[in-house]
Amino acid sequence: MQNFPKQFKVIIERDEDGFFVASVPALPGCVTQGETIDELNENIQDAIALCLEVAAKNPQYASRIQLFSYDPVFVGLETVTINKRQSWGHDSRP
Repeated sequence: MQNFPKQFKVIIERDEDGFFVASVPALPGCVTQGETIDELNENIQDAIALCLEVAAKNPQYASRIQLFSYDPVFVGLETVTINKRQSWGHDSRP
């Protein structure tokens, strides 16, 4: 098992119920939530520690980390507006 970095990039979003949701792209499946940013920070540290424990004991999860992890580079946030009506999932042929 390779040594893990001590810092991880975390993606934080807000869900439809107002909770903050964090995921760690370097650790597949490492996701948690919190009602506040402080709670989220505590929860994500616990989730990362748990994922690292599992990786140390479970070679299958450790191999998933190598296969599916990535190091995100933040580019920006974009809002996209669709101006014409689409018929998703429907055959629009006459």
